[in-house]
Amino acid sequence: MKKYLQSSLLIATAITVIAGCESTPAAQSPAVEKSTKTPDNELFIYTVYPAFYAKEENYEKQIGQYLKKKFPDISFKHVHWDNPGRQYKDLIAAGTIPDIIIENSSGNFEKNIIKNDLQYDMTDLIKKYNFDTGKLNPAAMAKMKNTNPEGKIYGLPYQLSDFVLFYNKDIFDKFGVDYPKDGMTYDEVYELAKKLTRVEGENTYKGYQQHPGLYMTYNQLGLSPFSLTEDKAVLATDGWKKEVDNLRRFYEIPANQFTSVDDFPKGKMAMSVHVSEKIVQWYEQNKNLNFDIAAMPSFADVPKTKAMPNMYAAFITKQSTKKDQAFQVIQYMLSEEMQVNLAKEGIIGSLQTPAVQEAFGKNLPQMQGKHVQSIFYGQNAMPPAARAAGLTYIDVPLHNVFSPLIFGESKDSMTALRMIEEQSTKGIQTEKAAK
Repeated sequence: MKKYLQSSLLIATAITVIAGCESTPAAQSPAVEKSTKTPDNELFIYTVYPAFYAKEENYEKQIGQYLKKKFPDISFKHVHWDNPGRQYKDLIAAGTIPDIIIENSSGNFEKNIIKNDLQYDMTDLIKKYNFDTGKLNPAAMAKMKNTNPEGKIYGLPYQLSDFVLFYNKDIFDKFGVDYPKDGMTYDEVYELAKKLTRVEGENTYKGYQQHPGLYMTYNQLGLSPFSLTEDKAVLATDGWKKEVDNLRRFYEIPANQFTSVDDFPKGKMAMSVHVSEKIVQWYEQNKNLNFDIAAMPSFADVPKTKAMPNMYAAFITKQSTKKDQAFQVIQYMLSEEMQVNLAKEGIIGSLQTPAVQEAFGKNLPQMQGKHVQSIFYGQNAMPPAARAAGLTYIDVPLHNVFSPLIFGESKDSMTALRMIEEQSTKGIQTEKAAK
């Protein structure tokens, strides 16, 4: 999971070594030093995702400055994940376990939080401080509860990285095709893609691109690659075949074979589905690009339903001795005041009140004039139910269904799904035997 998320969602070009607290000199070795007992008023925040918190100025601008103002009696220490030196194993070995972890909730929760025995059920703190989780994105909150069959709340959704449909207005104008609108189905967008995929001399215009791995991982049908009751993968199903067939038809349009969703700024791609952060990044790559956004397409029988939450959550560690302080900080991070501040910087929060939505992108000139309301169109697909207790987790290589099996080896959809299912089931058994 982490591997292709880094390639698809990375905003910073490289993760740099950043300690994040004022007392840490810039030239200090990246290794985490063995610490003594931390002061009672110090909270240690460890960010793994979003990747752009590798730059301390980003963290300080979006989180740090507000926490210092809101909690003047607390000293905040920030460290961002880095390789080598600032990984989970390094912090644990040094006895410097964070109080709060901000991490990608898909896959990394099992790999990093659970496997390192850092998980802590926040349910009692939620009740103690009368925090209303009902105000948070329903699908995001369900995803956190469904990490375990008991419904324990090990983390709270903090930021989302939702997908939208980018379109090049110049290409639509060139071929006399109406712009995409919010609420379009994949069938409707497929018809647009056929009209817009053209070869004119040395120019190839691709009609539509969407990353197959992300499309599968955050699928809009709420499908799980695992059995919910047994230690095996389940992919050779009608639901997964529907998911695969829906996207592969786009890449079977002559001249529209898959290349990269990130080719959109080059100006020869009519439509591309990617995360909303690309509004800023792609603008910087090509300031002459005449583009706008619309809601990502949905299945006709599941209208107004976008991808499952692609999100980052805030966790309190089991080992923290300052859980009450940590929870109050997270509670503030999820307040309307804080979420409005994030929204102004173009960040989708899990609290999506009218005030938060209206503030979206206000501090970013690159977003002015864009149809940013489409980011909040519809609802995220609800995640699958929790798996039974004690079942084994591995990374299922969903992206391999398309590449290499479909794109490289021309497998039919069910064969490709069955091959990844068998491979993943073997991987589960190997992992299980190694425990």
